[in-house]
Amino acid sequence: MKTEDMIMISVDDHLVEPPGMFDGRLEAKFVDAAPKVVHTETGDDVWTFSGEVIPNIGLNAVAGRPKDEYGVNPTSFEEMRPGCYDVDERVKDMNAGGVLACMCFPSFPAFSGRLFAACEDKDLALAVVRAYNDWHIDDWCGRHPGRFIPMAIPVMWDPQLAAAEVRRVAEKGCHSLTFTENPAALGYPSFHTPHWDPLWKALVDTGTILNIHLGSSGKLAVTAVDAPMDVMITLQPMNICMAAADLVWSRVFREYPTLRVALSEGGTGWIPYFLDRLDRTYDMHHLWTGQDFGDRMPSDVFRQHFLTCFIADPIGVAMRDEIGIDNICWEQDYPHSDSSWPEAPEELHRVAKKYKVPDADIDKITYENAMRWYHFDPFAHRAKEMCTVGALRAEAKGHDVSIRSMDQGRHANAAKISLGELAAQTTA
Repeated sequence: MKTEDMIMISVDDHLVEPPGMFDGRLEAKFVDAAPKVVHTETGDDVWTFSGEVIPNIGLNAVAGRPKDEYGVNPTSFEEMRPGCYDVDERVKDMNAGGVLACMCFPSFPAFSGRLFAACEDKDLALAVVRAYNDWHIDDWCGRHPGRFIPMAIPVMWDPQLAAAEVRRVAEKGCHSLTFTENPAALGYPSFHTPHWDPLWKALVDTGTILNIHLGSSGKLAVTAVDAPMDVMITLQPMNICMAAADLVWSRVFREYPTLRVALSEGGTGWIPYFLDRLDRTYDMHHLWTGQDFGDRMPSDVFRQHFLTCFIADPIGVAMRDEIGIDNICWEQDYPHSDSSWPEAPEELHRVAKKYKVPDADIDKITYENAMRWYHFDPFAHRAKEMCTVGALRAEAKGHDVSIRSMDQGRHANAAKISLGELAAQTTA
């Protein structure tokens, strides 16, 4: 298969929420307390809500910038590529990158919406969660049908309300919910209790996928406060590995055998070892730990319930049959620092060519699995032959994708932040 003939759906991209997204979406009594963007004296744009100040962390919005300008310092909208926060510009960037559709995780509320959950006024928090989901489904995704897989954020503090919100957004066509990789880390009951049962039932009833994004618990893999940033970046998939183990050994899949979970931005190369470790643990220890999977092995449970995704994971692609070819999706991670936009199709094609991946497997990884898991049909909105990398790029002819500096000289030391400082920013 040629690069231009591939069809690409990314199951893990991100958006930077634009100012004014809550306008007209809240009752009058909540308007003054709603999240707002404030431009600081230092030139940064920050979100404020419930006494918290949430900066637009630089690594969240580096698409189109040279790598030496990557960093984690706060940034302003004018220092971002417009496709980070403007959906019309995002679609232009998607076309230029040859990407048909994407699913976008939130930014300032955190991946699991924990900022809203921490608000003491739960009536306000619920109103904001619903307003956010309506904006995302109706405005961000609704402006360009067939180009986005809608995703909702959860009502973390109340499983009954969380279930009701899942059912509400499912009626609007949303079958994807972002969630934390470890609720216990946020002070909630763990996956091992019945606390979340109303939510699991709502997900099953509506065919909604639970998406667990690495870092969604707010806990980073930090070895030491003075460790270099590279340590945290290297260890990021470990959070996802822990979440997968937690769920496989929990009661969740026994009680809800059709529940499905996506492990977002966790990569795939680690999974064959992980599956082997699951099965060996079961074989060696289940007689005294009390685990009982009947005639199945834990690896079977994993393949039945988990979707995995990767950006550029040569080892995972090479071992795709060990993972399960029906359990793998591709992701672009735009506009984050791991993304290879606008050359992501070429990156994947090189890997597929190296390992002689047949066309049928490429199609599953690049779009078929995503369509099936998320009940998403982009071909209902545009002809399939117009969905290829080549066709989309032809539409984007003349669109500027050049790498260019957007730094205004305010972040010269951005890359020198320590893991301890980052953890303080991220978990505040």
